[in-house]
Amino acid sequence: MKQGINRRTALKTAMGGAAAMTVAGVPLARTVAASERGAGASGGAPLAEPTPELTLWYAQPAGVWESETLPIGNGALGAAIYGTVATERLQFNEKTLWTGGPGSPGYDFGNWREPRPGAIDAVRAALDANGRATPEEVVAQLGQPKTGFGAYQTFGELTLDFPDTPENPDAYRRELSLAEAVSRVTYQAGGATHLREYFASHPAGVIVGRISADQGGRVSFTLNHTGPHGGTDVSAAEGRITVRGALADNGLVFEAQIQVVTEGGSRSESGGSVTVTGADAAWFVLGAGTDYADTYPDYRGADPHDAVTSAVDAAVAQGYDALLAAHLADHQALFDRVRLDIRQQMPADQPTDALLAAYGGGGSPADRALEALFFAYGRYLLIASSRPGSLPANLQGVWNESTAPPWSADYHVNINLQMNYWPAHITNLAETTEPLHAFIDALRAPGRESAAQIFASRGWVVGNETNPYGFTGLHDWATSFWFPEAGAWLTRHLWDHYRFTRDTGFLADTAYPVLKEVAEFWLDNLHTDPRDGLLVVSPSYSPEHGDFTAGAAMSQQIVREALTHTLAAAETLDVDPELRDQLAATLEQLDPGLRIGSWGQLQEWKEDLDDPNNDHRHVSHLYALHPGNQIAPGSPEAAAAEVSLNARGDGGTGWSKAWKINFWARLRDGDHAHVMLAQQLRESTLPNLWDTHPPFQIDGNFGATSGIAEMLVQSHHGEVELLPALPGDWPDGSVTGLRAVGDVTVDIEWAEGQPVRAVLTAGHEGTIRVRGGLVAAGCRVTDADGTLTTLDATDGSVELPAVAGRSYTLTPR
Repeated sequence: MKQGINRRTALKTAMGGAAAMTVAGVPLARTVAASERGAGASGGAPLAEPTPELTLWYAQPAGVWESETLPIGNGALGAAIYGTVATERLQFNEKTLWTGGPGSPGYDFGNWREPRPGAIDAVRAALDANGRATPEEVVAQLGQPKTGFGAYQTFGELTLDFPDTPENPDAYRRELSLAEAVSRVTYQAGGATHLREYFASHPAGVIVGRISADQGGRVSFTLNHTGPHGGTDVSAAEGRITVRGALADNGLVFEAQIQVVTEGGSRSESGGSVTVTGADAAWFVLGAGTDYADTYPDYRGADPHDAVTSAVDAAVAQGYDALLAAHLADHQALFDRVRLDIRQQMPADQPTDALLAAYGGGGSPADRALEALFFAYGRYLLIASSRPGSLPANLQGVWNESTAPPWSADYHVNINLQMNYWPAHITNLAETTEPLHAFIDALRAPGRESAAQIFASRGWVVGNETNPYGFTGLHDWATSFWFPEAGAWLTRHLWDHYRFTRDTGFLADTAYPVLKEVAEFWLDNLHTDPRDGLLVVSPSYSPEHGDFTAGAAMSQQIVREALTHTLAAAETLDVDPELRDQLAATLEQLDPGLRIGSWGQLQEWKEDLDDPNNDHRHVSHLYALHPGNQIAPGSPEAAAAEVSLNARGDGGTGWSKAWKINFWARLRDGDHAHVMLAQQLRESTLPNLWDTHPPFQIDGNFGATSGIAEMLVQSHHGEVELLPALPGDWPDGSVTGLRAVGDVTVDIEWAEGQPVRAVLTAGHEGTIRVRGGLVAAGCRVTDADGTLTTLDATDGSVELPAVAGRSYTLTPR
């Protein structure tokens, strides 16, 4: 490993066995000396060297937060590592630190501040009469300015000032190991090799950093906290910095604690800082929290002090080795489930920013190395920004350096929040969806009020964007204030969780109550189109594009899907027979939103208004193709969707390109899907591999990871499709651990563009239908006990009788 060191073999410490210690009165687990760990160890659990193919690395420190820092996170906490040498910077976040909401002047949840009886009916009547209305006309009747919406906040920065340290040392390397979720900085200065390690532990609920060198007594630094929030109190005692305050906007109480532990040397405090002098190594634990709670209408819970203190105390008491070992076990239990081999080869000694700059978009081993790294990075970012017990990943995951971030770093629910979770199930990260499920459930209470006050209806609703404080109403940005279908779209994620896991307890207890209320909202709000008597959404607006109409395609497709899922859930659970009858009757009358227009396109609106020269970034009318499953492969609607997609072109913002990867994969065009992946990497990816809209917006990372998985496995039509959209630039390879609907885990090997072996592991008993070149003419199946059977093909697919917990290996006949 050049331009750096191998921490497992190069570092040596002079420290002997440490006696039992206490820190701030808390018993501290014994720190194991290097001599007891084995030659060359520097602390931490025994680890393999980071896998080059799964490591981002750079030959210089970060200078720009957005494009160069490296992210770590545990769901609730996140940090962006600069790796600057003389003064290290760790910008950090706690995901509930938000302005706005209750306590903020004038906060109204987006509900109308004055009653507007008949306002929506008047817009509907105008649309019935005129067919169209401009966004400005509609917002004047239905919108209102935001008050107290708020924004996601940075908590501040930790700075570590290292005396007598050069800004440009020798052998500098900064890296992020995706397989370990550990960021490291190494360099040589003053005849010693220095190492910094950082990780965010989900089990411990803290961020951890360790500073060491291969010579005793060489670790000296002063640790400070700086932050943007006025009135913050910062103090230090017994090696612990405490940061405490309340946001001026809404009174939200926040607290962080940073405990510094030394191995040798000395430690002192001055004001709000801690100084370490002449240590062999030192490490710190950062915990943070607020008094936010996801409970309507107050959104306040306990003071964070006790929880933060307990988390930091418990982490310190474990000791560094135990913290790192638990972190690795937790992270790798999720990350290691999936491996992608597309015959990539990471170039030796080529930093990630140079790899990105040299990317040719073709099929070279180096290009494939970047593509495979990008796929893995999306899974890493989802693990790091969405874990149980935290809010879901927002527009920037969990990372934000600003008090006024773009779009408030909020939850846009006209695609962006949903897109964050597209890779969750297919790439075997179902656990990361729990924060989304909890967030959706928490929207119901304020959403009922918005449904009643604005729409005079049952059920619950949420508009185009929301925050952690139950903003479920409206604002006044003309082209993005109206999207009541958002709640229905969100319920798709609950239904998908059931489809992938077949967990009927989840369906009954979590998914169905939410689905039922969304269905009730739409049963009350669908409108009869006087032109043809069909039920339509009115007013409807295709996100951020065009005029208001009745029955825009995306609106119809989403509502049709939500009602269909509710009916299927009620039938599965055998509940609510009257509602089932009502849903079935409504679906018979509902316009499906799938019309083919005059130039062969899938229409975006109920009328044929599409312009073949329009290249708008939103392609919302293809919702039924992806993420929906209402368009079957080879159907006229699929052909029309392809016409629309070609007309829109391959441009767009980062997230738009990512969505197009998924669209082309669903159209079984792997080469075009790969073109979109290449476009995203070349045009919409920053040096630290974050997606850029611009600016940075994390949904593009997640959308690309989902799209790559969709090239390899699809199951949205009830059968497992092997390599449905394999690009020509990946002729040979393998993937393990992808997931399919029906609780099936899928491994595939392929050669010369064709699958040659697949292993299906069944989580439930039942028949698995499999489609793809491997089984098109029938296949041989070997059971886990070696039993060999032959399956005949019907219409290019086979049916595999499966037993729960067993694996089946499929090979050509």
